[in-house]
Amino acid sequence: MPKEFGRNRRVSDLIQRDLATLIQREVHNKEFGLITLSAVDVSPDLLNAKIFVTSMSDDCDKQTLVATLNDMSGHFRHELAKDSPLRKTPKLQFVFDGSVEHGTRLSALIDSVQPEADSSD
Repeated sequence: MPKEFGRNRRVSDLIQRDLATLIQREVHNKEFGLITLSAVDVSPDLLNAKIFVTSMSDDCDKQTLVATLNDMSGHFRHELAKDSPLRKTPKLQFVFDGSVEHGTRLSALIDSVQPEADSSD
């Protein structure tokens, strides 16, 4: 049984923290708005990392955001390697995380039903 806070989890947390700072400092596209790293999933061999990103901007194109970040992934990997205690820095793959939008949509649906339930009491 794997440890809850094993090496993968520590590496994920390290990458998420350092990469969030790098993205904030180096991605200057106002269209993307606030870019948030919702999760980092590191493979068991620590050679690949899938980074789940969201944007708080309503007019952000998801495909453009992910394409831009994936184009810059080599640069981000190089910067992480300079400051990281890891022997090998994982290859970075960015994926848009739709769970925030899904949660917002569900919350809006619940809120739209809520007033009807209150008026029937």
